[in-house]
Amino acid sequence: MPDALRGIITDWGGVLTAPLGPTIDAWLAADRIDRDHYAAVMREWFAGLRTTPEGANAIHALERGEIPVPEFERILAAELRLEDGGPVPAEGLISRMFSSFRPVDEMYEVMRRARGRGVRTALLSNSWGNGYPRDRFAEAFDAVVISGEVGMRKPESDIFLLAAEQSGLEPRECVFIDDLEHNVEAAMDLGMIGILHTDPATTRTLLAEAFGAELEPAGA
Repeated sequence: MPDALRGIITDWGGVLTAPLGPTIDAWLAADRIDRDHYAAVMREWFAGLRTTPEGANAIHALERGEIPVPEFERILAAELRLEDGGPVPAEGLISRMFSSFRPVDEMYEVMRRARGRGVRTALLSNSWGNGYPRDRFAEAFDAVVISGEVGMRKPESDIFLLAAEQSGLEPRECVFIDDLEHNVEAAMDLGMIGILHTDPATTRTLLAEAFGAELEPAGA
């Protein structure tokens, strides 16, 4: 592999799990939540147009661990509505939302294979207070950085630097994988090589190009 590259830092949701869109759709259908209204609320929240009574962006506050999950569930449930116009139950909302986030075994194998070749690997995830399959992390990662546990969130530069530091690397020695373009751009601004994840096969090919033939998919 090229001397300059020694590590891979990867996102969790949408990279090590099935794509976000279909998994969220499955939750909306199961809970019978008004899909169009949910989409409108999320657009406003991500744009910073809706805030908590304290003036904070509720999503950002949750990702940094600044508000407890039950409080966020109450805030979000109050903004949503069922298909019949009724209220959305707040308790357990996050668990229901993430219930369809199935692991992508191929991407875990990519991390294990890279680590077996001497590449340092790290997980960097913005948490919504959801549970993680941590039993799978020990074999796949040298470092795990969860936003709510460190008080920072992507795309803030410090959390990328922390993930690199905990991997024993400089940013320029890292490849960063995420399914959100603004997170990839933030990593690249720090000197990392960025991969915008669209599907496992494409990501594996791009990693093989970056690190060399030893990380190519089996049979390549």
